[in-house]
Amino acid sequence: MSKHDQAEPILEIDGLSISFFTRLREIPAVMDFSVSVKPGEAVGLVGESGCGKSTVALGVMQDLGQNGRIVGGSIRFKGRDLSTLSAAELRDIRGSQIAMIYQEPMASLNPAMRIGKQLMEVPMIHADMSEADARARALQLIEDVKLPDPERILKAYPHQLSGGQQQRIVIAMALMSEPSLLILDEPTTALDVTVEAAIVELVRDLGRKYGTSMLFISHNLGLVLDTCDRICVMYSGEAVEDGSIHDVFDEMQHPYTQALFRSIPLPGADKNARPLVAIPGNFPLPHERPPGCNFGPRCDYFVPGRCDAAPIPMFPVPGNTRHHSRCIRFEEIDWQAPVQQGEVRQKGEIGNVVLRMDRLKKYYQVAANAMFGGGETKVVKANESLSFEAHESETLAIVGESGCGKSTFAKVLMGLETATDGEVLLDNQSIGDVPIEARSIQNVADVQMVFQNPFDTLNPSMTVGRQIIRALEIFRFGRNEAERRQRMLELLDLVKLPREFAARMPRQLSGGQKQRVGIARAFAGNARIVVADEPVSALDVSVQAAVTDVLMEIQREQKTTLLFISHDLSIVRYLSDRVIVMYLGHVVELGSTDQVFAPPYHPYTEALLSAVPIADTSVKKKHIVLEGDIPSAMDPPPGCPFQTRCRWKSEVPGDLCEREVPPMRKMAAGHEVKCHLSDEKFAEMEPVIEVGTAAE
Repeated sequence: MSKHDQAEPILEIDGLSISFFTRLREIPAVMDFSVSVKPGEAVGLVGESGCGKSTVALGVMQDLGQNGRIVGGSIRFKGRDLSTLSAAELRDIRGSQIAMIYQEPMASLNPAMRIGKQLMEVPMIHADMSEADARARALQLIEDVKLPDPERILKAYPHQLSGGQQQRIVIAMALMSEPSLLILDEPTTALDVTVEAAIVELVRDLGRKYGTSMLFISHNLGLVLDTCDRICVMYSGEAVEDGSIHDVFDEMQHPYTQALFRSIPLPGADKNARPLVAIPGNFPLPHERPPGCNFGPRCDYFVPGRCDAAPIPMFPVPGNTRHHSRCIRFEEIDWQAPVQQGEVRQKGEIGNVVLRMDRLKKYYQVAANAMFGGGETKVVKANESLSFEAHESETLAIVGESGCGKSTFAKVLMGLETATDGEVLLDNQSIGDVPIEARSIQNVADVQMVFQNPFDTLNPSMTVGRQIIRALEIFRFGRNEAERRQRMLELLDLVKLPREFAARMPRQLSGGQKQRVGIARAFAGNARIVVADEPVSALDVSVQAAVTDVLMEIQREQKTTLLFISHDLSIVRYLSDRVIVMYLGHVVELGSTDQVFAPPYHPYTEALLSAVPIADTSVKKKHIVLEGDIPSAMDPPPGCPFQTRCRWKSEVPGDLCEREVPPMRKMAAGHEVKCHLSDEKFAEMEPVIEVGTAAE
């Protein structure tokens, strides 16, 4: 880090305050915010939704729209105050010296323009480069971002690329004019964990190659650990702690940073023995912030009269000039005190088999030329011979990348699709070929779903109470409205929402509160099986802990079978009893959580585990980046579905992997793997994740 310390900062934000002005009031979004980025340094900006991270980025880009205004402090880029520059000077800097990569790649790509033309535009506009030189540079960068067949990519349109490929093109576009500063705003949120790992490695390598400084905005602490040199933690518009990665991760000096780490599932967390500790209370609205410390009402160390007496500045941590904390008590708190454990819970007794899938297949027929119809049809093999059982009180996790068939099998279970072949048995009753409209009310009530995005699943024009009562009416619960209303209030108690929320509209609720309403509605008919499809991926980490806690508590009380669909293996390890790993429609590994997270692994499981960002400096991970993209389910490879990306393939003699789908192999009681590798090779596998005793 010393090389960064001596240099003048590329970006220096000092005492920045940004407000948005509405007809009613001024809304302060960022207050007294300072951070600096040195040449070649990567600084992570972390915090929950609404804390002001993206507003800081838009302030640097001088792109705050009509209502946003910088009301205090300064932003200096290479020594120049950006607020003093003319529109023409700003245009000159934006795109050429400061580039920004957004969360959604398609927001930055023109759908009607070929990739090559979009890439070549940047240096031709900003650097007066000739068309031939711009084309050569575009080809070079497509290689740098590790995309195959650069000539073909140049001629492609954005819709012909996968999400991960689109994001790589956006990164290439940002680097076309060799900017000094790259701002990345949640660049991997919409991507699969394996694609995310490849993109993060790519960003890190390109930062080194081009000497680019980076401001990396994320809510994922593990990603920031993997990519950044320094970190700044934000809460409710303010920086509350900043320092090097090791300062903040290993010697944190702010209660919010500590609370954030306690609410994420690090290795060793256990839903029964060591449950996560959710942050109490809610994030304050910008115009309702408390006096003094913004985190005060939610803080374990709050002292009335001190913490709420006056605005709190950033204090330097003694003995470390580049570590700061916005806490008036940080020197009094014993940061090494053992963590106050969440309440230890009794493990639910796993009961009888409730659900059995037997060689389930789901194929779709689609037109090969889908845009214009006609022509031959192709078969999409979304699910290929799925077989497993789920028990009462069990949490069974289903993991895999987008397109592996997780949600398709959930739709078949719900009756939204019917099976092509095989059986789905609920209490030994076959339901796989029964669409939802033909199912009994009891069957529909028994199998319910909690969706990924709580914003899309609630009716915006109906109160929370009415939506839950509506579900109770459909399930024919109670003899009259009064009984249904009483049950609705009990369901709000069940998901730990105040009863007065019954009269609220969805727009008055936060994301985590909406998700709890979704859970309450799913349990309205005393569901026996709940399919939770990425139920916490749209939520902040502190809210995730509270929502998963609610799900677990309901499961313990009601003996629910929980099918937890996710690509976040940290949460899977924390929550699940057993894990199914899926790839391209196949179950490639099945076992207890301990079996799946320890060798021997299926080669795909090994790569998935390596890709998980873990916010712990004592964890050592094996570095495995998957080459290539997932093949299309319309045109899967012959033989083993994973053979096109497998690093162990050369260990199997001949062309067996390319010829034959492997059988399911029994590794131990309850542990099966679909792979051709020999027992000797499986025995050679080493753990991917090792928890060290201390940080290096």
